[in-house]
Amino acid sequence: MRILVVTDAWYPQVNGVVRTLGTLREELLRFGHEVVFVTPDQFRSLPCPTYPEIRLAIKPGRRLAKTIEANQPCAIHIATEGPLGWAARRYCLKRHVPFTTAYHTKFPEYIRARFRVPLPLSYRVMRRFHGPSATIMVATQTVQNELESRGFRHIRRWSRGVDTTLFRPRSQDELQALVPQLVALQKPIFLYVGRVAVEKNIGAFLAADLPGCKVVVGDGPQIEDLRRKHPDVLFTGAKQGEELAACYSAASVFVFPSRTDTFGLVLLEALASGVPVAAYPVAGPLDVIGDSPAGVLHEDLAVAARTALGISPDVCRAYALTFSWEACTHQFLDNLSPFDPLTLAVAVGD
Repeated sequence: MRILVVTDAWYPQVNGVVRTLGTLREELLRFGHEVVFVTPDQFRSLPCPTYPEIRLAIKPGRRLAKTIEANQPCAIHIATEGPLGWAARRYCLKRHVPFTTAYHTKFPEYIRARFRVPLPLSYRVMRRFHGPSATIMVATQTVQNELESRGFRHIRRWSRGVDTTLFRPRSQDELQALVPQLVALQKPIFLYVGRVAVEKNIGAFLAADLPGCKVVVGDGPQIEDLRRKHPDVLFTGAKQGEELAACYSAASVFVFPSRTDTFGLVLLEALASGVPVAAYPVAGPLDVIGDSPAGVLHEDLAVAARTALGISPDVCRAYALTFSWEACTHQFLDNLSPFDPLTLAVAVGD
């Protein structure tokens, strides 16, 4: 099957959505499917306000339509609610072509944190975007429950997996070679990995009374402000591949302060590295960690982090091994709404 995926989030961005879609592409190809990605780098673009690392496509409609018609897909999936997502939605509705969408990010909460826009207004826009979708894919039951309570329909689960070969416990020699600056820190090491932005609530982690050292791995619009306020914290900037995986393995506890993530792929990456998780009992951590012994969820983040120090790395690793990208890809395929590519030809002819 030829699958076309439209996404406003793509490389060189480093976040959970991009990593999920990148891995999905690899798995779909491995399963023998043809995959076409429509991404911002294929269009003229401008930087996103307050987040210049993200590029937004400018008037993508005509070129996007040509791309879709040239590739004649059997299924269209719209991954994000940005300019490309809206353009793909318009294209499909105009031609009566079924499509699916995904709810990766709590944009209403993010927009409220940045611009004070009321949640009901933002959710109304989100309902309009996702309303015509044959299926809205969400990562967890908690997010599904929240969206259904706000009037969203046709929701199905699409979970996540983790690369347990890359993300694994590592020897001291490996860590010394890859992340010597972390090895030299006073133990225990409390780690955050992800975007350094206001919606991630990193300030709650940095304000927590904890022994040892704190490390923030990632980049984003809030990094310089937090560096000034917390000179005792190690900010490494963004890391990828083996170096990122070694950062996890060097940590004593992974601290996840976000209250707005819909899943938190970094939770699985930490656990696969043998590192316990400390987080708030909110959507994402509740679904990934729940009542498992691999982490501690508490409304006092410092209590959660200190308690998590007692969790065995073997327990964390064993729990992470239960998450499979292969199973997630099968879920994605089951959620699609395939159609005959001739539908596009007929629609264009009309």
